[in-house]
Amino acid sequence: MNFRKTTVYAALVLFLFYAVLILSLLTFFEGKGFWEVLRAPDTLFSIRLSLLAATLAMLLAVALGLPAAYALSRASFPGKKLVDTFLELPMIMSPIALGAALLIFFNTPFGTIIQEKGILFVFEFPGIVLAQFATIAGLATRLMKTALDEISPRYEAVARSLGSSAWGAFWKITFPLAFRGLISAMILCWAKAVGEFGATVTLAGTMAFKTETMPIAIFMALASADIRKTIILILILAGIGLTALYAVRFAAKTPQIL
Repeated sequence: MNFRKTTVYAALVLFLFYAVLILSLLTFFEGKGFWEVLRAPDTLFSIRLSLLAATLAMLLAVALGLPAAYALSRASFPGKKLVDTFLELPMIMSPIALGAALLIFFNTPFGTIIQEKGILFVFEFPGIVLAQFATIAGLATRLMKTALDEISPRYEAVARSLGSSAWGAFWKITFPLAFRGLISAMILCWAKAVGEFGATVTLAGTMAFKTETMPIAIFMALASADIRKTIILILILAGIGLTALYAVRFAAKTPQIL
């Protein structure tokens, strides 16, 4: 077997592995019950909550991650390698451990002050956003840094030599050139936030009609042995994720903004 065929077979094996998992759900799938579960008040609530929380978490991650990615891509500063390494912590740390760390933080004196005199996070909606943000912020920074690394700093240097400010050079030169990569990073991080479970359930709990995101709704349905609802919720969540992945591929084919 030649090298090309080996690589193709490896790709097909991975595809079949995930395809079989999804197709196995159809063994217990009942078409009649799909719309009933989808239109149920708790399902609609969990979908809305997941989309809203993931969007806010993604926007926060981009607001901090984009300047951080630029610094890591372009600037040299003391401790850069340490900062760069720490940003990968959420990618190697269990989400449950990350959520537990957040929960413990809010039991420290400083965390207690935030809870009592600031914003309530534990078992509240802001806790969902914070848990998702903590999970995706490092990934967002890493993906956006990769997009910025593909753009030569010489373009900005030329713009600066022609009188442009640092901000102007970034927004008029680097940002448009890296736009597709940045949009793809945003969509991927948003999709990951929608499917986040471990950190969310640890910090925000499993309260119906309050902190019940889609992954938590799946967990609660499975815990109550409602297999039909569990399968339908998984299919809905998978549909949202696959739509987001398709959007990433569509964004990659769109013309650059000049």
